[in-house]
Amino acid sequence: MPSPSGSSRRTFLAASGTGAAAVALGLTLPAGPATAAPHAGTAQPQPAPAADEFDTLRLRWRDLTLGTGFDATAEPYATKLAALGTSARTALAAMAPATGSLWPDQPLTDPATGSANMSASYTRLNTMAQAWAQPGTGSTGDTALITAVGKGLDHLYTRIYNENTKTFGNWWDWQIGSSRLLLDTAVIAYDTLNATQIGHYTAAIDHFVPDSAVAVYTGTSTGANRTDLCRVLATRGVLGKNAAKIALARDALSPVFPYVTAGDGLYADGSFVQHTWIAYTGSYGEVQIDGLSRLFALLAGSTWAVTDPNRQIILDSVERSYAPFIHDGLMMDCVNGRAVSRQTTDDQLMGRTIMAHIAMLALGAAPAERDRWRALIKGWTDRAPAVPVLTDQRLSVANLALLRAAVDAAPAAAPAPTGPRLFPAMDRAVHRGTRFAASLSMSSNRIAYYENGNGENLRGWHTGSGMLAWWGEGFAGDQYSDGFWPTADPYRMPGTTVSRKPLTDGEGGAWGAARPAVTWVGGATDGTYAAVGQHLKGLSSTLAARKSWFFVGDEIVCLGAGITASDKEPVETVVDHRNLGATGTNALTVDGRRLPATLGRHDTFPRARWAHIAGHAGYVFPGGAPVQALREERTDTWKAINTGGTADPVTRRYLTLWFDHGTDPAGASYAYVLLPGARQLETAVRAADPGKVRVLANSPSVQSISAQRLGLLAANFWAAGTVGGLAADGPASVLVRTTRTTATLSLAAPERTGAAIELTWDRPVRSVTTRDPRIEVLATGRSLRLRITPDAACGTVRADVTLG
Repeated sequence: MPSPSGSSRRTFLAASGTGAAAVALGLTLPAGPATAAPHAGTAQPQPAPAADEFDTLRLRWRDLTLGTGFDATAEPYATKLAALGTSARTALAAMAPATGSLWPDQPLTDPATGSANMSASYTRLNTMAQAWAQPGTGSTGDTALITAVGKGLDHLYTRIYNENTKTFGNWWDWQIGSSRLLLDTAVIAYDTLNATQIGHYTAAIDHFVPDSAVAVYTGTSTGANRTDLCRVLATRGVLGKNAAKIALARDALSPVFPYVTAGDGLYADGSFVQHTWIAYTGSYGEVQIDGLSRLFALLAGSTWAVTDPNRQIILDSVERSYAPFIHDGLMMDCVNGRAVSRQTTDDQLMGRTIMAHIAMLALGAAPAERDRWRALIKGWTDRAPAVPVLTDQRLSVANLALLRAAVDAAPAAAPAPTGPRLFPAMDRAVHRGTRFAASLSMSSNRIAYYENGNGENLRGWHTGSGMLAWWGEGFAGDQYSDGFWPTADPYRMPGTTVSRKPLTDGEGGAWGAARPAVTWVGGATDGTYAAVGQHLKGLSSTLAARKSWFFVGDEIVCLGAGITASDKEPVETVVDHRNLGATGTNALTVDGRRLPATLGRHDTFPRARWAHIAGHAGYVFPGGAPVQALREERTDTWKAINTGGTADPVTRRYLTLWFDHGTDPAGASYAYVLLPGARQLETAVRAADPGKVRVLANSPSVQSISAQRLGLLAANFWAAGTVGGLAADGPASVLVRTTRTTATLSLAAPERTGAAIELTWDRPVRSVTTRDPRIEVLATGRSLRLRITPDAACGTVRADVTLG
């Protein structure tokens, strides 16, 4: 079980920083002050010089925690450091050691909250230690402050975190949350602590994080959790000068590196899974890359350097796993799991924190990798809207310094990519047009509808039911980070098809227990276009549907068929659910008619051809469709979706477009084209050009589109069928792209049964010029016949042909 809402990973990450811009991996870091430019005349705490290799590593870890290479008198550091000092003095003033607590508002003995309060208490001590060690805090070198830190560490050791205590509450607090903070604080305050104190703290760590914690790669010792445990062991070894502990930490990292084919970890397709069933490139993926970048930096060039050749897989993950989900500095929420419900973080903060970890990892990468990653960071930074990355006060001083150094060293800014990326191992897809980025969240028997746990993300029920999130030009950072999660209608996530059947908080069970009994989820891509599908079954309802998305340049064609339910509840497909902010009055125009921006206005359009939301997007409904539109103001609290949030009301305005399939539909369908960032005239022109992208089929057996001008034919076969001259004898996702003389056929088998699929294309083909080894050519000539043995991981196989 992971961390509770009251002591989330984000809380501790914010407190502990991430790395140092001046670190050169593979080189011995100089011993010296934790920062490069304290305020003039300020007494800077000076750590003792290194006496042996353990001291060298301890000083290096200190620098990694506090940051180096920044000017404390310049912004954004000056403001950040002053705020750090204020927080530390506030904590000091409130500290009142008692039998059952260190701070009165953090009781340690409560069975339900005691472990979380313990970690929160260590967080405050860490803040105080940082304020003592950092320049410009107003408490730099304050003897009373650092003395209180030592007394606080001793108090927590005596009262709760010692080798005689039995754990209660959340395991994470004992093995990771408190242990990390205790060690980091002790490293900062090392020269003010005595041997007895160090002995007490390391003995407590040995009790709660014994060597056996990393003996087997299973349970709570996998992926990001294993990385955290290794971080604890390595830091404990450095602090206590124990070579065996450091060696154990290094060696225990190795199981994290290789690609996995099930369960937690990195997959060859770029997916990252944690808690067995959850897409987690953000949040837990952030924890993993944070821990690994730190440990690589700490141990570089030392006796215990990480030399496992599989380390390269972690370096490759920057571009394979993380970068695809970072859009203009934000990490897409489709891979942030239950962290979306946390009031103290959002997609922007998550993305910027991961960017800092990439900057640290780049310091030890090959020159070509390093330059590419820095170019990515500069591109994301340059394009980031709202709060600029390099002055974001939510980031730690160390993160800000790292990002500043990476941007300054970047050879150029990498342009925003275009095209699709599919991640079949975690039922996710990403597509980028020339002026938008979109993410698609699905679920199957492999990936849960959503994750809730420890009172977090209580209403994320339908986020895996085909949620199509997207960000356009000019408002990329606000759509989902500006109060979206507490105020959005949880039954109307954009792109989803859902039953309005009322669900309870945490419906379906915690930690990814709720998974639909379906296998056809995934798709095929040729690198430019993609066909993606989801066999949908509703959470705790009888709803069933077949949903397809075709990524075609600046358009996303969305089809649904076979929509059936028998819950005696209405069923809807949500075209979009746009967050207009606290005061937005963006115009809605339908078929050329501009509607009044009246709150509470609900309109029904029996045969709408197109719609447009000013400043956001256009929507085209091929052949006309009955569309519902609602402009509303919604109010709720963070506490309603996360028990750790506040009860203060949050209000946002929404414009929602949806299809009402009625109560208990039988075989309902829908079709629409999403044009993110399109202007009103563009939308009207696109609606008047039905031949640009044509829907060929939209049934429970096959869904297909063609774009003749692009030479594109795409189809999702839910069963054996024929469409547009293509025939498949079983379930498959297929793309065909033709030029005047050549064609490329791309195919995937989302059901992953391993059964061979025979594909026939009714088109004269002279020869197959190149093909994946899994493809067998059965016939050419008047038509092409191929037999494909699918990739068990739902990868796309490809054949190039010369046309007859």
